[in-house]
Amino acid sequence: MPDVTETPLPGVGVRHEFTTSSGERLAVLSYRSGRREVVVYDRDDPDAAVTVLHLSRDDTRTLADLLGATQVSEALTAVQQQLEGLAIDWIMLPARSRFADATIAEGEFRTRTGASIVAVVRDETTIAAPGPDHRFQAGDVVVAVGTSQGLAQLNELLVG
Repeated sequence: MPDVTETPLPGVGVRHEFTTSSGERLAVLSYRSGRREVVVYDRDDPDAAVTVLHLSRDDTRTLADLLGATQVSEALTAVQQQLEGLAIDWIMLPARSRFADATIAEGEFRTRTGASIVAVVRDETTIAAPGPDHRFQAGDVVVAVGTSQGLAQLNELLVG
């Protein structure tokens, strides 16, 4: 069995990395919101991702079932997420989002979800603590803090 490296990501979750028996390096990023990303790295450039799979909670459960995971593991993860309280998540705003040209105030996100938008990353610029008049653009990455449920609701609103 390959060695797995675990890297805590404070306020975010945890990253697990390993190299497969065929020499491919991959990582699983487990966000506190329950979302997961599976990253496959380039063999020639260990810092470049060849592909990233973005998995919802349901996608994660389906893949875990297909790979033979136990229900005990899922129950333990759910309990840990409930105990930790707040989480942080990054949500990419797709062009199809109905909020792609809306302001934070127009979305009433905190009122609707309880999650707070604490930053927006646009290209190479980070906009910390955006005000209610901040207008989103397609491709923005919204950084939000809240409960796992609130972040899931915010993701559903922004991504659809």
